[in-house]
Amino acid sequence: MNDQDLLRYSRQIILPEVGIEGQQTLLDTTMLLIGMGGLGSPSAMYLAASGVGHLIIADFDKVELSNLQRQVIHHTDDIGKLKIDSAKAKMLEINPDIQVTTVEVLTDDNLSDLIALADVVLDGTDNFDTRFKVNQVCVEQKTPLVSAAVIRFEGQLSVFKGYEADQPCYQCLYSKEGNSDENCTDNGILAPVAGMLGTMQALQAIKTILNLGEQLPGKLMIVDALDLTFRSVKINKDKSCTICNQI
Repeated sequence: MNDQDLLRYSRQIILPEVGIEGQQTLLDTTMLLIGMGGLGSPSAMYLAASGVGHLIIADFDKVELSNLQRQVIHHTDDIGKLKIDSAKAKMLEINPDIQVTTVEVLTDDNLSDLIALADVVLDGTDNFDTRFKVNQVCVEQKTPLVSAAVIRFEGQLSVFKGYEADQPCYQCLYSKEGNSDENCTDNGILAPVAGMLGTMQALQAIKTILNLGEQLPGKLMIVDALDLTFRSVKINKDKSCTICNQI
């Protein structure tokens, strides 16, 4: 780190739990963020500001007017642009010293390659099919998965390490059968709820990399923003799971 780095990250470096060594770890870290929507927007901004050295962002969508209520990385002038291009511009405005790689199309082939590059994956998508695919590759690649979801006034957050013998994967919590995608288009969402969960998702990703505090493996945090309550429930490894019991 040079003098400018020491100044930029000084408020993190003075934390005994982080220090210069921890900040250097962040600078040397690669994170993959899937989805630049309501969750990915605050996650991307805070991870860029925190000094995560390489951020790979993936999203196929373009910015629409209805996105701006909660997807705070995108601005009115960005309507019609690819979300990854809009997000990259803001991230580099926040921190020009980091590397941002954009991915417009995720396929089975490049998903595996991208997760192989990442030290941790943040899933902010809104469909189960993508979530199951990401989970499977994370288990195969032995990569921590930080998963969040939001709808209406509610949010969920967990860290999955299904590649470990005693830890569940995402599919242990949600089976492929009997789950239907709920989305904000049909059900609505209060804007700050997405901000809460996206910020917490970034926090958990950093804590996972630096091995700090409660990292939520094997636990699901459930947030009720109306009552402002937080509770955690234990997630057990499913002995019949076809993903994490094959490792």
